[in-house]
Amino acid sequence: MTRQPLDPLLDYLAEIGYREVYLDSVAASEESPAQPSSEESPPRQPLVTSAEVTASAESAPARPGLAFAERVAALEELAGQAQGCERCRLSEKRQKVVFGSGIVGAKLMFIGEGPGAREDRQGLPFVGPAGALLTKIIGAIGLTRDEVYIANIVKCRPPGNRDPRPDEVVACRGFLERQIALVGPKVIVALGRVAAQTLLGNDFTLGRMRNQWYELHGVDLMVTYHPAALLRNSSYKRPTWEDMQKVRDRLLESG
Repeated sequence: MTRQPLDPLLDYLAEIGYREVYLDSVAASEESPAQPSSEESPPRQPLVTSAEVTASAESAPARPGLAFAERVAALEELAGQAQGCERCRLSEKRQKVVFGSGIVGAKLMFIGEGPGAREDRQGLPFVGPAGALLTKIIGAIGLTRDEVYIANIVKCRPPGNRDPRPDEVVACRGFLERQIALVGPKVIVALGRVAAQTLLGNDFTLGRMRNQWYELHGVDLMVTYHPAALLRNSSYKRPTWEDMQKVRDRLLESG
């Protein structure tokens, strides 16, 4: 992770209610960032293995043995396949397929539920108010949207923004599995209940799934609130920030 200006972090902290932030030994840290000793570092939380999910013919290991250029080409080919997909009823009324956005090799991948009306019109994930908030969250952990990968469980908008139906999720699952494999993230963040339940293969509440690490195809996974939920209920902003601090720290650990 590269160093980023403090402004995005301070803006986000102010938005969730923190009015004062104290920094210790700023000058010293500018010259030589302190490395925490093993005695000072908190113990690494054990990973909770996710429930097995239905295997897809298109699924692949999280880090395929392909050269970077081959992965880029394969992801572009997969996106083209998605554009013509008619595997489920969602294809009937879509305006555009919302495949995903970001870079191959991104260390961090966000997975939401499905496109909304704005995303359906533009063909890009998280472009409305929820997307603007997600951009702030990404900035608060020292990254930009250009440095992460963003996708959804389903690639076409469910009518009325309803939850995707099980057969729609199954129809799209192969695309998502292959996206994860080709991007090769070190951490995945599941945004919201539907994304988390789908990825982990359970029917738990979001509250029960939060605040612990899971493993999906060898990749660390954290569950947090969907940005749209934060817009509806500002009390979710602080717990989301707590989740994202864990994500930030895990990325720093991974190098």
